Amino acid sequence: MPLYGHELSEEWDPITAGQAWVVALDKEFIGRDAIAKVKEQGPRKVLVGMEIDSKRTPRQHAPISAPDGRSIGEVTSGITSPTLGRVIAMGFVEPEFAAEGTALRVALRGADLPAQVVKLPFYKRS
Repeated sequence: MPLYGHELSEEWDPITAGQAWVVALDKEFIGRDAIAKVKEQGPRKVLVGMEIDSKRTPRQHAPISAPDGRSIGEVTSGITSPTLGRVIAMGFVEPEFAAEGTALRVALRGADLPAQVVKLPFYKRS
């Protein structure tokens, strides 16, 4: 679930944060034109869920890189999930790296942790 101050903030618009459904672009409001432009052109970054192949938990602003080492985004939040039994995180990455199953790397205190993009939400009640 997106958290204000992490995935939702003045830095990230609702389209980029995957929350387009909360914006009524057919109504007038301050910032409407800017948000409409992002929706029309597509966001420069998109919110993704990640499973981290480590017992270490990445924190906000941890760099995310492509397998070739190129910087493509940053972590917004991370936690060890007792329900899922693994480390999960969310972050913003360039759209071409947002497909489910895409391999990524997350930097954490000198280590380069393997990560994989997973579908959000992480868990659904049955």
